[in-house]
Amino acid sequence: MKRYVVGQDRSQSTLFPEVLDDYIAEDNPVRVVDVFVDELDLKDLGFEGAEPEVTGRPAYHPGTLLKIYIYGYLNRIQSSRRLERETQRNVELIWLTGRLAPDFKTIADFRRDNGKAIRQVCREFVVLCRSLNLFADALVAIDGSKFKAVNGRDRNFTKHKLKARMQQLEESIARYLADLDRADRDPSTVTEARVEHLKEKVETVRAQMQRLKHLGEQMSQTPDEQISLTDPDARSMATSARGSGVVGYNVQTAVDAKHHLVVTHEVTNQGTDRAQLASMGKQTQAAIGTEKLTALADRGYYAGPEILKCEQAGINALVPKSHTSNNLAKGQFDKRDFRYNAALDEYQCPAGQRAIWRFKTLENGQTIHKYWSSACPRCPIKAQCTTGDYRRIARWEHEAVLEAMQSRLEKMPEAARIRRQTAEHVFGTLKSWMGSTHFLMKRLPNVRTEMSLHVLAYNLKRAMQIFGVVPLIKAIQA
Repeated sequence: MKRYVVGQDRSQSTLFPEVLDDYIAEDNPVRVVDVFVDELDLKDLGFEGAEPEVTGRPAYHPGTLLKIYIYGYLNRIQSSRRLERETQRNVELIWLTGRLAPDFKTIADFRRDNGKAIRQVCREFVVLCRSLNLFADALVAIDGSKFKAVNGRDRNFTKHKLKARMQQLEESIARYLADLDRADRDPSTVTEARVEHLKEKVETVRAQMQRLKHLGEQMSQTPDEQISLTDPDARSMATSARGSGVVGYNVQTAVDAKHHLVVTHEVTNQGTDRAQLASMGKQTQAAIGTEKLTALADRGYYAGPEILKCEQAGINALVPKSHTSNNLAKGQFDKRDFRYNAALDEYQCPAGQRAIWRFKTLENGQTIHKYWSSACPRCPIKAQCTTGDYRRIARWEHEAVLEAMQSRLEKMPEAARIRRQTAEHVFGTLKSWMGSTHFLMKRLPNVRTEMSLHVLAYNLKRAMQIFGVVPLIKAIQA
């Protein structure tokens, strides 16, 4: 084959390196995995088998299995069966394990049985990043995204889905019974085989209806009146696209704005982000080791009680207000058009009238103050304000906290851009690595373990990009 790069003759004898270490370059990322795991105190982290049994067959060291998983998630190999094959043919894994090749069952059981310890390993790497002063700015972007579970839509039921499915089955059984009545009236129009087939279908549909009724009884006993058959912890959740949804989990992350490292993460099966802000902020404070933290989030996190908790914990939350009022769409004045006077505890309306305090009430566990003006019935611009007799203004007892946050947010107009380019990129990268199936494991604790491995792999790659492989190895060993 002239004028081409020619490969080596397969029958030619080859002198391979005598030492296994010669196969792996000094700046190969697999060396980071090896050094990082060797520096961990696996017994203190809670790994099973960290202390070998005195009797019985020798087991694989948990460090070896942990190295296999970290390498796998770094290279988009999450399946235990695929990892088993890679340990037999992948030179990097052969070097990493010292030619050990555990079977897929051993690999899978390790991930299942050591979930808490694996999640702690992810936190240990964050502690390492903290010691390397990577979180000095104490500015993070908090965001959530929906990840698919091992549970199809057809195996998830809500009240609405169950009602719609029952209606479909009732229509089907009515159609089959009508065909059977037609066969009874004129047997010549329908064959005997067709009649038997219709009877089987009727019995099948009735059995399905009975099964759905049983599911309805089970569903009524769950807190959110929802049930998933494959993964009981998975929940149907709406996504940002209109009319779409996914059966899965809500993954929360707090990402460092400077180096884009995931400081902390959490997996929940709650469909919204509304109650996650304070919890994520406090976890991030603990991970970074600071009392002062600035947290950027989107409108989905806007909730007065959560922002108040952040304020009390020393977290400077910057969350845009979600505007739920329809007044603007109707061409009427919004609450923002009414100016509050803290000294007098009253509002000034767009017409210049005073809306004074009237009474306070308790709504959803929150103390709400009500204001309105006596001049409303005679106001010349009343049509632009309200269709009722009076325009009532509601004010939460801690509204000043929300107003102070809005003032800080207006002084930082780039907050939304920083949040988008910080947090959303992480989710895009993780979902690309995970592929179309996303999570491979079932139940919330196992899914949290799997997510921790993904986050650890992501942070390792980011750290290697920041420092380089060899300097990072030296920093881990220091």
